[in-house]
Amino acid sequence: MVRDGEVLLVRQTHTDRWFMPGGGVKRGETFDAAARREAGEEAGAELHNLRLIYAYSNFKEWKSDHNIVFLSTYFNLSGKRAPENAELRFFPLDAPPEGLWPGHRRRLDEYRAQLHSPQFGER
Repeated sequence: MVRDGEVLLVRQTHTDRWFMPGGGVKRGETFDAAARREAGEEAGAELHNLRLIYAYSNFKEWKSDHNIVFLSTYFNLSGKRAPENAELRFFPLDAPPEGLWPGHRRRLDEYRAQLHSPQFGER
């Protein structure tokens, strides 16, 4: 979620790391529905526009991980957040916090580099 040159990040209670809101996809759920649900659960956000910008797969260590990243620039925040999230905060895109999860830092760096068209591949 990006607004006025800032990105909304969450810090969980069990770590001092920062993350973009997100999570898993439930059986039978579409990627965009999962993004909307996770944004609501984690950040109390209602997304009004959603655009796919990144889709990456990771098959290292016998895993089959997939990361789908959506962008929302128009959303409402209710002030609610998941109990496991200690803090929600906007940070300037060009000054993310120390402790930002490395993969999320890479996605923000790509976004800042104006790679706004969908990017796909293996990571």
